[in-house]
Amino acid sequence: MPSRISRRRFVATLGAGLALGGLPSGVSPAWGASRWMEGSAPGPSTDGRWLLANQDEPEPSTAPGPATSTTTAAPRRAESAINVWAGTATNDLPAAVADLPPRVYVPHELGGDIAVIDPRSFQIVDRFWVGRTPHHVAPAYDFSRLYVNVMDSNSLVVLDPRSGRPSGVISVPVPYNLYFTPDGTKAIVAAERFNRLDFYDATTWEPIARLPIPGSGVDHLDFSADGSYLLVSCEFGGQVVKVDVNQPAVSGVLRAGGLPIDVKLSPDGSVFYVANQGRHGVSIVDPIAMREIDFIPTGRGAHGMAISRDTQVLFVSNRLAGTISVIHFAAQGLLATWFVGGSPDMLQVSPDGQQLWASGRNHGSVYVIDTNTGGLLARIPTGAAPHGLTFFPQPGRYSIGHNGVYR
Repeated sequence: MPSRISRRRFVATLGAGLALGGLPSGVSPAWGASRWMEGSAPGPSTDGRWLLANQDEPEPSTAPGPATSTTTAAPRRAESAINVWAGTATNDLPAAVADLPPRVYVPHELGGDIAVIDPRSFQIVDRFWVGRTPHHVAPAYDFSRLYVNVMDSNSLVVLDPRSGRPSGVISVPVPYNLYFTPDGTKAIVAAERFNRLDFYDATTWEPIARLPIPGSGVDHLDFSADGSYLLVSCEFGGQVVKVDVNQPAVSGVLRAGGLPIDVKLSPDGSVFYVANQGRHGVSIVDPIAMREIDFIPTGRGAHGMAISRDTQVLFVSNRLAGTISVIHFAAQGLLATWFVGGSPDMLQVSPDGQQLWASGRNHGSVYVIDTNTGGLLARIPTGAAPHGLTFFPQPGRYSIGHNGVYR
């Protein structure tokens, strides 16, 4: 087992030092904590818990959702000169897609189709077949197209975001996930069934390399701040593997245990956060030493992650618990947990930062959550096993793929 430090917790009565200093101009915090910072924290329930764990799926509401909060003070991390996610800390869309109507594309793993939702009305406005076992919808590096990873059809179905419809097919073996290197030169397919990362030229789709990964269930990844290496999770074997992107070659392995799923780099680029569905929380990994330096319990089945519009907090879906946890980056501690019910899986933050969209993997629905309160705004029935939904278009300088991750 990797060595670990006892986890640091975030205190409910946050000091002024962790208030909204450093927030980019014109960006609403919208991560459900600013009003607590101002001294208006709600009180606990009669049994001392914020979380109403006996509930199933609550009705949509604009009222503040119940939340858990920690009680032990956590030291603040030193301010960093960089913010990897700074390009997303705006409400402005890239000029190339600013005129597109907003859409949420939802792939159905068991249904083989894509449901298209208008997020302004919460209504499904289109539906089309893409093939067997679509998992994620990945925006292209330059926002010019969307790629549906259709694993059992061995294809990437290309969508034209202007028509919202399929426009082509690229044949690749068992694509579970798709990423683009931060310099835009390479596409990387997570070929989960083959335990491999397949590297392609991002323009021609000519194969560059097929890299075997020493783990089982190659799943999700994120890149270092400079893009020179990545960390990829291996869900079934419990490994987190470091890969040199330029070689490409394996350069390190961490045996995290459990079922590691989603991966996100911290804003300062110093550590990676890895959701672990088997250990029910999030590992903080030092990528240089390839060592787990902390672990934050969040809830049963910690699975997907998304970064808030102001880049200060990390949203974590707990698929088995039916909750969303909020981790504060600077404190590396748990800020709140919201009960939404169902099985929240992959996540997307709306362009204005006010909503969190989650696919309900085992409940055939998409959930829309108010990021200011944690309250459930809508539950939209979509189809069988909704998975890696993408809300498009989004702020950012470029896309690194997955289900809509931008820098």
